[in-house]
Amino acid sequence: MRILVAGATGAIGRQLVPRLVTAGHEVHGMTRSESKQDLLRGLGAVPVVADALDPDQVAEAVGRARPEVIVHELTAIGGLDLRQMDRSFAATNRLRTEGTDNLLSAGQAVGVRRFVAQSYFAAYARTGGPVKNEDDAVDPSPAREMRETVAAILHLEEAVLGAQWTEGIVLRYGGFYGPGTSLAPGGDQTEMVRKRRFPLVGDGAGVWSFIHVADAADATAAAVERGTRGIYNIVDDEPAPVAEWLPALAQTLGAKAPMRVPRFVGRLFAGETGVVMMTELRGASNAKAKRELVWRPAHPSWRQGFAA
Repeated sequence: MRILVAGATGAIGRQLVPRLVTAGHEVHGMTRSESKQDLLRGLGAVPVVADALDPDQVAEAVGRARPEVIVHELTAIGGLDLRQMDRSFAATNRLRTEGTDNLLSAGQAVGVRRFVAQSYFAAYARTGGPVKNEDDAVDPSPAREMRETVAAILHLEEAVLGAQWTEGIVLRYGGFYGPGTSLAPGGDQTEMVRKRRFPLVGDGAGVWSFIHVADAADATAAAVERGTRGIYNIVDDEPAPVAEWLPALAQTLGAKAPMRVPRFVGRLFAGETGVVMMTELRGASNAKAKRELVWRPAHPSWRQGFAA
């Protein structure tokens, strides 16, 4: 198949493109940076330079590539400040709204038959059980500092799933770790844990789901080839509360145990968003993805993945 990967030089894209090429697909990798064309060629892709926020550039790029499948992995996350999450995600939110609309419009013009897009597991409602599946409700009242970010995620999902002219597939990835992510040797979050700047807030009952970036790429390749319209949680087999995984990560790094602080102190340095993620977040089940995509994570638990 001819496949256009938008965001082909990001953490997922660098893992995904070689997998698709090895599987025999003709891959066109879209980037807005002229300087990354050689990187894309090295990954085995045909470079396509376009700004995802420019509808004319996107239309021209997609028109030249004429893909059968578009994979939307566009993000632009710089430094993360949980106290001002919407500000940290402002560029990514535009890619999830305007960028998604531009790719869908261009894809419809050339008859793309499958459209796969990146989403995130952390938008589930913070009620009921600790682990959610794809049929469960999203959060109707996210923390104030992340309302725009959640709205952008929902825009992407509704636009992709609502495109009746193509097979729209949404992948709700877990928290990434591994090469090219902030949870990698020397990564921002890893260093915060190592230096005891990532405290455990309140009871640490918020449940997180993780996924190694290579496993996420494997699942994405499976969705490109075998996915059907709908949502898939792309996470590992072991959702875990912060009170469990954070001390374990510190131990793996040879760091001291994280400091414990009450909710009101946590709110001062991480805002309401940080407190919610530490104490109220719900994890996600990968049962549907394993069943329908015939996929299994090579790192079934963050425990082995962090150690590796």
